[in-house]
Amino acid sequence: MFIKIFYAIFSVCFIAPILNYSAEPVKTLPENPELDYKIGQMIKVGFRGFYIHESTHIIRDLEKYHLGAVVLFDYDVPSRTPARNIESPKQLTKLVSDLKKHATAPLLVTIDQEGGRVARLKSDHGFPQSVSAQYLGDHNDPEITDSYAENTALILRNAGINVNLAPVVDVNLNPENPIIGGIGRSFSSNPHTVAKHAEIFIQAHHRHSILTTLKHFPGHGSSKEDSHLGLVDVTDVWSEDELEPYRILINHGIADLVMTAHVFNENWDPDFPATLSDHVINGILRKDLGFDGVVISDDMQMDAVRSYYGLETAIEKTILAGVDILSFANNSIYDENIVPTVHEIIKNLIDDGRISEERIDESYRRIRKLKMNIVPATE
Repeated sequence: MFIKIFYAIFSVCFIAPILNYSAEPVKTLPENPELDYKIGQMIKVGFRGFYIHESTHIIRDLEKYHLGAVVLFDYDVPSRTPARNIESPKQLTKLVSDLKKHATAPLLVTIDQEGGRVARLKSDHGFPQSVSAQYLGDHNDPEITDSYAENTALILRNAGINVNLAPVVDVNLNPENPIIGGIGRSFSSNPHTVAKHAEIFIQAHHRHSILTTLKHFPGHGSSKEDSHLGLVDVTDVWSEDELEPYRILINHGIADLVMTAHVFNENWDPDFPATLSDHVINGILRKDLGFDGVVISDDMQMDAVRSYYGLETAIEKTILAGVDILSFANNSIYDENIVPTVHEIIKNLIDDGRISEERIDESYRRIRKLKMNIVPATE
């Protein structure tokens, strides 16, 4: 009851005052653009700055390289400072609006607003306190989950953010997992409970034209390590139950994006982790589960990829595996030239015949279809 009363008060006190920002610019994506444009749409990047002019590269990336997506953070890990992208609701709305104005196509503005420990919009920046997936799963009350998700979606919509990198649909098979169960990011150890609350979360976001992201495919809940810090081997612990939430949500037709996990399982692929594996993405996710939507990688700068594979190999294998958007959070290391570097690598891979332009067209088709479903905020 408390949470329902809290969010009712919040809706009046917090949401209403920021509804008067101007509508987003309406942009479209051409059906058959030049190759540079298509490649740019396949890249997502993080950047520093509370305002767009504070970044030395983000305007260049948007305008010259046709950057398709950005990710926002409240904390800059390389510098160990909260001076990143989020200072206040008003500042955030201004930043997002300016990003979209400089983009050459509808821009995916993404954020990890799961709730609990993983929430970029925190109370010390003027946002309401959030609750974790575990909190919602433990209460197992659809009304509470819907109330929380509804107001999360409103916060994002009013800021102009159109993609929540949530919900986590990892099954809590290892409660001591340092990156999932240990910090409350899973709804439950029961895959059907996970799917039930994830669906409520997704539907609430869809009511406000916010896209959502199922993560971390094909399951990070059983792991013993954190893929941010190195390669995580789940060969001996992974269970088929970890696929069940994906199967349910894909079958229900509500999966917008699916994010890959940098986990290794020799039964899937003896050489590469899931993000880089054709068998996992094109095989399990696309063929077996029937998902033809946008697949987005977890951060390609995480140690699970960066320390084990060269950038060129990682990019080549990830695209060939069936991933559509490659993520470079710039929050493990910071490289202001990562977009032109990645863009050039992809072009060279195409020129060398290692990736076909037809493969790029497949991703562009999926991305274009996804973006055409985004309804700009008009309040």
